[in-house]
Amino acid sequence: MRRTVPTLALLLSLVLPLLPIAPASAAAQSAISWAPCQEDATVECGTLTVPVDWNKPSGQTFELALARRKATDPAARIGSLVINPGGPGGSGVDAVLNNWLGFTPEITSRFDVVGFDPRGVARSHPILCSLELATQAPDPLSLKSQADFDALLAFNERYRQDCRSRTGPLFDQVHTGNVIRDLDALRAALGDDKLSYYGVSYGTLIGQQYAQRYPSRVRALALDSNMDHSLGTTAFLDTESQAAQDSFDEFVAWCDRTASCALHGRDIRALWKELLARADRGELHLPGQPEITLTKLRLIGQAFGAFYGPAYKELAEFLVALESGAQTARAILTPAPAQEVINDASQVFCQDYLLPVRDYREYARLLRRSAAIAPDMLVSSAGHALATACLGTSGPIPNPQRRLNVSGTPTLLLGNAVHDPATGYPWAVNAARQIGREARLLTYEGWGHGIYGRGECPTAAFDDYLTSLAVPSKGARCPAMPPAELSTLRARPLPGPVPGLPGWVPAAR
Repeated sequence: MRRTVPTLALLLSLVLPLLPIAPASAAAQSAISWAPCQEDATVECGTLTVPVDWNKPSGQTFELALARRKATDPAARIGSLVINPGGPGGSGVDAVLNNWLGFTPEITSRFDVVGFDPRGVARSHPILCSLELATQAPDPLSLKSQADFDALLAFNERYRQDCRSRTGPLFDQVHTGNVIRDLDALRAALGDDKLSYYGVSYGTLIGQQYAQRYPSRVRALALDSNMDHSLGTTAFLDTESQAAQDSFDEFVAWCDRTASCALHGRDIRALWKELLARADRGELHLPGQPEITLTKLRLIGQAFGAFYGPAYKELAEFLVALESGAQTARAILTPAPAQEVINDASQVFCQDYLLPVRDYREYARLLRRSAAIAPDMLVSSAGHALATACLGTSGPIPNPQRRLNVSGTPTLLLGNAVHDPATGYPWAVNAARQIGREARLLTYEGWGHGIYGRGECPTAAFDDYLTSLAVPSKGARCPAMPPAELSTLRARPLPGPVPGLPGWVPAAR
């Protein structure tokens, strides 16, 4: 799963790291009562009581939901490995229950793998919002005037108020600065003197900020597909556009050289342009679900989600079905079931990233700039949708962008694919540069989002680091695995709605 920060927010970013740090466990219930999970009795579930507002430790509390798979070789057990699957909005409990992250026996034999639902997510006092209202959100790509822009801001404020009223005080306390305090309370409650952690995508922001706040409490932080929390509006949208377009280019190149691609020998860019035009006219429908109209952003989101795998074969077949109007093909990403309320974790992003846009004129300029960078994809369906959903957020926000200032930790392992559609490779390079000597960057030469499990090289590197604290050599690179193989190998669901995007609702219009 990424601008100029207003002066007050910048001041906060400089002051907050200097505030005294009390032990997180002091304000949290230290004991966890574990019991077999209802979904899978081989997994233990529990809760940890933590404050809604860590600055008011004696105030309201809520239950942080947990799941644990105990180490299969207790005699060789190192401790707990806390994980986060990304998002924002990904459930660590579900990740453990369903083995989303696919850890090898090297990890599962030696660690209790522990997942938690971050505050505001899934079972941890979820942010709840009206589904009916969510479906009324203006299309970010359809704004044509200042009046449209003003209507978007008005909707965002109405939606925020709806979510706040349904959720309560926690709504304004879901930023990553609080999540890392929950994480440290969890570390203490698990009985670990130091934290071992694996985070992917948005989970890397949790790891990065934990290292900055609690350097002496780090054993190993494995950060897979990295966020860059230093970017302002233009830099964030530019880099997201670049990553999305790069993945489209790689898809086209794969089809050009792969005879089994359903679009082999075709002008894919011309077909894509035609499909975008049909979507813009309201003439494109989800195969097999004609009641669902695919807007341009939804079409882009289908391709973007496929790039996570990367599921190039399935994407090509999907585009062929769209072209022909076939009703048998399925969407690359399955829409969420109908419900009255949704758990929309986009507020986490809005409290971590302040990405202001002054008016429609600047908004249109940013979209033109993105389209110039990404002539096929036009935008990043994750980055642009999140940024648009947060427009109108008043500053200062509680966890504003700032460069990482990590000192005194053991070496942190950062890994990233060169062709990642969501957390582009330059983000990992920049994050590693900010961390400095405490960082070691592992480059995966291939495609997709998340490099753990993509062949022996990156998997062994992460395993060796987590178990033995061995780090790859400087400049280490891992060869790519062919996308055709990865389409079936990496079948874990994305954290959150399409594509890993909080609050996405595939309602018919």
